[in-house]
Amino acid sequence: MRKMNFKKSAAVILSTVCMVTALVGCGSNSADADSNLSGSITAAGSSALKPLVDDAADLFNEKYPDVNITIDAGGSGEGLKQVSEGTVNIGNSDVEAAEKLDAAKAAELVDHKVCVVTMAPIVNKDVTAGGVKNLTKAQLTDIFTGKITNWKEVGGADEAIVLITRPESSGTRATFKKYALDGASEASNKSMETDDSGVLLQNVKTTKGAIGYVALSYLVSNPGVDTVSIDGVEPTLENTYAGKYPVWTYEHMYTKGNADEVSQKFLDYITSDEYGKKMESLGYGVSSKMTVKEH
Repeated sequence: MRKMNFKKSAAVILSTVCMVTALVGCGSNSADADSNLSGSITAAGSSALKPLVDDAADLFNEKYPDVNITIDAGGSGEGLKQVSEGTVNIGNSDVEAAEKLDAAKAAELVDHKVCVVTMAPIVNKDVTAGGVKNLTKAQLTDIFTGKITNWKEVGGADEAIVLITRPESSGTRATFKKYALDGASEASNKSMETDDSGVLLQNVKTTKGAIGYVALSYLVSNPGVDTVSIDGVEPTLENTYAGKYPVWTYEHMYTKGNADEVSQKFLDYITSDEYGKKMESLGYGVSSKMTVKEH
């Protein structure tokens, strides 16, 4: 029977305990460093993307309560301008930076594609009650360019059409112009022009004969307005995924150069599988589900 060297065994045990303790301590410090993430993030731009970013910010703050996040709208053009100038950390946009900034400034920005957004024509409920539930692209274009001014011209009631429009800086306007109006220049109703999607929706809801357009995210709960199909296709995520509905785009969150640590952590969270499960419930599309990747 072999005689044990108790001094040696004790030394080995003590060494092992120290190693385990060190590893546990290291893991604990790493976790603490992660949970103690602190700093501030400022973002501005697309009103179509704002509901998603607001929601993600709330959940992110549950994980990292010491991070202060401020999110403003203002339109894609404004968001891109501000991130380019360095006045915000993140510029949210419905369009690529090159469409709103000169080439040199756009080249300084890093694009983070986060989701797909579908834009829907919306009307006051009296319009659908009068019989208009579907418009051809040609009819939609004639309405938004001011050629058609009464709903009776497209099979509805004898009622004046009231356009609720967006400013030129709006990425939602650019997307709608490109994919719903086939590039035709939209008329502007300056008296009711806004790039705040919530205000626009409310204006359509309270104005007889009104028509405008918003992202599906503003229509998840009962909005008090109706959507209109385009060429017989309803504006839904399912039809967008299938490539049947044409008015959609990718949403972008731009940083000037590489994001700082706190902003990158937030961007990583929004594009994670964990948060991806929440997107569809908010009316946004998951990019990987698109059968048509480009228009």
